[in-house]
Amino acid sequence: MMKLPVRADPSILATELIAARARCARITDDLRDERLLGPRLAIVNPPLWEIGHVAWFQEHWCLRYRETGMLSASMLPMADALYDSAKVAHDIRWDLPLPTLDHTRGYRGDVLDRVLRRLEREPENTALQYFVQLAVFHEDMHAEAFHYTRQTLGYADPFPDADAVPAPRERASGDAELSGGRFLLGAAPDGGFVFDNEKWSHEVQVAPFCIARAAVSNAEYLEFVAAGGYLRREWWSDEGWTWRTAAGLRAPRYWIGQDDSWRLRRFDRTVPLPPDRPVVHVNWHEARAWCRFAHRRLPTETEWEYAAASAHEKRRFPWGSAAPTPGRANLEASSLAAVDAFPDGDAACGCRQMMGNVWEWTASTFNPYPGFVPDPYREYSEPWFGTHRVLRGGSFATTRRLLRNTWRNFYTPERGDMFAGFRTCAID
Repeated sequence: MMKLPVRADPSILATELIAARARCARITDDLRDERLLGPRLAIVNPPLWEIGHVAWFQEHWCLRYRETGMLSASMLPMADALYDSAKVAHDIRWDLPLPTLDHTRGYRGDVLDRVLRRLEREPENTALQYFVQLAVFHEDMHAEAFHYTRQTLGYADPFPDADAVPAPRERASGDAELSGGRFLLGAAPDGGFVFDNEKWSHEVQVAPFCIARAAVSNAEYLEFVAAGGYLRREWWSDEGWTWRTAAGLRAPRYWIGQDDSWRLRRFDRTVPLPPDRPVVHVNWHEARAWCRFAHRRLPTETEWEYAAASAHEKRRFPWGSAAPTPGRANLEASSLAAVDAFPDGDAACGCRQMMGNVWEWTASTFNPYPGFVPDPYREYSEPWFGTHRVLRGGSFATTRRLLRNTWRNFYTPERGDMFAGFRTCAID
């Protein structure tokens, strides 16, 4: 049996369950008719299937799972055959006999009600608390994925009325110089819930390096585009050039050239390209090509975590131990902020927005830490080792409760539909 995290407060977990459901519903509840299935694309799921999958996952781990690994029956007939993402191939999800939207929502609501009642009935059940937290974070991640889907398919912004992000008070330019040394990479065993790929902290040696205080902006990336960056082979790896040739892009996806200026498609409308916002929706290949153009490099994930967490003692968040607030990080927001915004969230080294705004690509391949042992949800990390690249830090669409400095995101290098950008390091 896995080592369970410290006890969680059932009332807080119940609040988180309800909040995760409310956010996911806000992003999906206007998807109807033909949008319930949408086009067959490798980077999206049919929304009707994904809504049901989120409910199935919560029922699977919070109501059906037993310590022996056995499962009790689902309240929905054929649920496993419909919604188990580890066994239901992506390309057949459009062809399944899915329940109607009303039935899917009913199933989703029934599961949540039963989980809330079980939490109230079993306040000392730490295994249940672990799986409830897993279900909360799983729904948070799918809510963000739905957010990506809306951008990919050109649907309306799900949060058009959210508060505007603050304007920057001071610039975050140049590089932070870090001395390196011994560093504990990964999560400590006494830090509460973490995913298996964060386990456990282990000593590494970090060489001195210089890392940009801010993410690469649209204005900086535009210099690469204007120099013919997407047409010049010398700035691309072999794999990256193959991708770019097949994609046929001459600029980042969603950039629209118009006379001598650029516009940006943001959900279902276009806006002038904001020069001070971080470049977003670029994949790992594009990030590396810009780095070659600029004579820079991507940080390793060890360097990224060292820059985000190093102080007199390792920090949980870039600014310290206090939980994220709207003044420290652009999370659960409506839109991107300028790369200079949120100075109150600076890391000790002076790097800005190492949490929130855009996910940041690193140079590192997603691999297990020493002694890796999969948690009960084995499909979360283990199948993707060696094929994906690591991103860190979260985006404006990520929930505050999900993140910490040790949190590892991972995607294949050609994916650029996420709210992903990058920051860079100086080349020695």
